[in-house]
Amino acid sequence: MVHHSPLIGTIVAGLVVAFVMGALAQRLKVSPIAGYLLAGVMVGPSTPGYVADSGLANELAEIGVILLMFGVGLHFSLKELLSVRAIAVPGALVQIAVATLLGMGLAAMLGWGLAAGFVFGLALSVASTVVLLRALQSRSLVQTERGRIAVGWLIVEDLAMVLALVLLPVMARIISGGTAGGLSALVVPLALTFLKVAIFIGLMLVVGRRVIPSALHWVAHTGSRELFRLAVLAIALGVAFGAAFLFDISFALGAFFAGMILGETPLSRRATEETLPLRDAFAVLFFVSVGMLFDPAVVVEQPLPLAGTVAIILFGKSAAAYLIVRAFGHSNIQALTIASSLAQIGEFSFILAALGTQLGMLPQEGRDLILAGAIISIFLNPFVFTLILSREKLAEKAGRTAEEPAAAAPPPPSDHVILAGYGRVGRLIARELKRAGRPFVLIEDQPDIARRAEADGMTVLASNAIDQQALEKAGVQRAGKLLLAIPEGYEAGAIFERARALNPAIRVIARAHSDAEAEHLQRLGVTEIITGEREIADRMLSLCGQRLMG
Repeated sequence: MVHHSPLIGTIVAGLVVAFVMGALAQRLKVSPIAGYLLAGVMVGPSTPGYVADSGLANELAEIGVILLMFGVGLHFSLKELLSVRAIAVPGALVQIAVATLLGMGLAAMLGWGLAAGFVFGLALSVASTVVLLRALQSRSLVQTERGRIAVGWLIVEDLAMVLALVLLPVMARIISGGTAGGLSALVVPLALTFLKVAIFIGLMLVVGRRVIPSALHWVAHTGSRELFRLAVLAIALGVAFGAAFLFDISFALGAFFAGMILGETPLSRRATEETLPLRDAFAVLFFVSVGMLFDPAVVVEQPLPLAGTVAIILFGKSAAAYLIVRAFGHSNIQALTIASSLAQIGEFSFILAALGTQLGMLPQEGRDLILAGAIISIFLNPFVFTLILSREKLAEKAGRTAEEPAAAAPPPPSDHVILAGYGRVGRLIARELKRAGRPFVLIEDQPDIARRAEADGMTVLASNAIDQQALEKAGVQRAGKLLLAIPEGYEAGAIFERARALNPAIRVIARAHSDAEAEHLQRLGVTEIITGEREIADRMLSLCGQRLMG
């Protein structure tokens, strides 16, 4: 007898179809998010076949929102924002205003009210954090000046949307209550909301900043990985729920502040690593649940409104960003890169659309247009980026390179070392290589870790070592050794294959976490593999006068 429940069916269908569509999107060199959204459309009520439980999907999506915002908080860098504040703050605010006004104009043409137009325009104004960071990382642009401006711009957008999530319920109550009560009907709810937010933020900054790191350090010293992982998730979910229950604040804001507090502690990297699999899984379910809300009929029934929506996302707000960056005196290619990186919408757009519909401020067709615009813009964004960068390469060939000189690293010397990963192991290796005066290039794909490496005086290539372009920029054809210090043995195998294809003579030394990973690397042809447990056992036996055999 088959025991089936809607919860299990929804999770299984969502993850399996999302995997298939995400893999297909990756194969087409499109963001997997587009695949996850299409997976949601396929298991949603608007298409034939299996229909997942939309109510349960929304509940799972709430957890996805909490963990997504917790991740945003973990990576929030006030230092990074302050370094580009002169352009990122005014630029992001002006661009949000322009996109919101364009959205309100389109909404007015469709006969919607002012509140609907405001929510609609606001949802079109904010880019996807995931899509933008992946686009910059894959092209090694995170540590360039334009990359830092784009990330700082995105942080300002995210903060503005966090504030919008707080204010929208207040606006909805005011609108539903009419104008009775005069000015007090507007001022009192807003003042009460800001008071609750201020109390919550104060508690987090005063109490949370002391209690959360102390609790996490205590758990870390127990030596239990599962208890540490559970503690991080309990903090993320507990603070988010407490913010909503006690202060009537959105889950998203509570999770963001929990992540921000944790992000300031020395344990932030470990917290990020330990919770990443679960955050990724629920993020996928979040995107699937968003796709389930989408009605594909909008493409046929409202082609002109959809074309207008996509035009605002791809051209309207991008043109505003381009003009703002140029007005601040930056080069044409920098302005084009920043504008193209913002030419899509994502997580916050979905959250705003869902909240606006739930509050009765946004009609269902508005939500459908936002979802369709997101899918199309996420799909097209990599091609827009490729077009911009191909133009840059043509300019370089013509001797008119527009990249900022400060970000251009000198070509690495011959017979140097390439080090992939700046975690606990990679940091020790890099420190010794630098002390010995050995030339090396570090490849690190995590922006916060790459920034730490730069602060430590390392030559850093902010990209994923599995990317062929990253290996070529690191000078793999001339390198003598490749040290794979990343903790993922199977990913190390893929990097090994790419590196050997470019330089068959390069000596590769890889790290493996398990016997299965070591065997996988051996099958690929890696001859020098280091496993932590084996090295520790060998060292302990050597101190006893013995050696580890086999």
